[in-house]
Amino acid sequence: MPGKKSDEKVKAAVTKHYSKMAKKSKSCCESEPRGSELVKIYTAEELAVLPKEAKDSNCACGNPVAIAELEPGQVVLDLGSGAGVDVFLAARNVGPKGKVIGVDMTDAMLEKANKLAKRMGFDNVEFRKGEIENLPVVGDSVDVIISNCVINLVTDKERVFREAYRVLRPGGKLAISDRVLVKDLPDEAREDLDLWSVCVSGAVMEGEYLSKIRKAGFVKVKVTDRRTYSEQEARSFVKTGVEERKKRRRTLDEETAVQAFLAVANDRIVAFKPAK
Repeated sequence: MPGKKSDEKVKAAVTKHYSKMAKKSKSCCESEPRGSELVKIYTAEELAVLPKEAKDSNCACGNPVAIAELEPGQVVLDLGSGAGVDVFLAARNVGPKGKVIGVDMTDAMLEKANKLAKRMGFDNVEFRKGEIENLPVVGDSVDVIISNCVINLVTDKERVFREAYRVLRPGGKLAISDRVLVKDLPDEAREDLDLWSVCVSGAVMEGEYLSKIRKAGFVKVKVTDRRTYSEQEARSFVKTGVEERKKRRRTLDEETAVQAFLAVANDRIVAFKPAK
């Protein structure tokens, strides 16, 4: 795993990657045929109400809204909101008396999300620029935090969970989908910024990930479900990445990348901030 001196390089690589995804309306890790990942994650009803532009730039590994148990009037915060897929789904659940805040550090994603929110007529949605390890949100102000395949991208995950704990109200819920490791990554993959940007190399072992959540103060930490990739899915993901790197005259060992994807699992996790 890159050390602290690599934080800026990681952040620059991630920002560049997701800016490209927003501008070109591409998913960060899509299998063949296009759109096949989304139908594994979201219901047909959910996909039907989402704008095509948001779905095209989506980089999901799970559906945190499905485990958030949102109620009308709640305040929801999405860590790394991207083009707004989960924000828009959450906004429908909390209704006009609720509010959903999306935080993202990528200008191109924020621009796209704001345009889509305006076009869809959402008055209960707000997108803010910021880093999820330094949230632009006041303490004890949020009922539920959601996040989708983002925390793995950050080098200081403990700080992310501390920030999440800070902004949640007592009794508030953390409902996230993220990638964790279920076996060791190949050594070559650990230092690969492209694999980091597609939510692979930044993942940590599941036990370590859950421990970081508990260390921040959360209780009732639970993995609700877990999905791993088949070799066919992994090879489909890698095919797109190899082609992209060839265009930039950079090499990527296919087998190393395939083994890296096979080392990750997509976990959905819930946890709670203790009530006072």
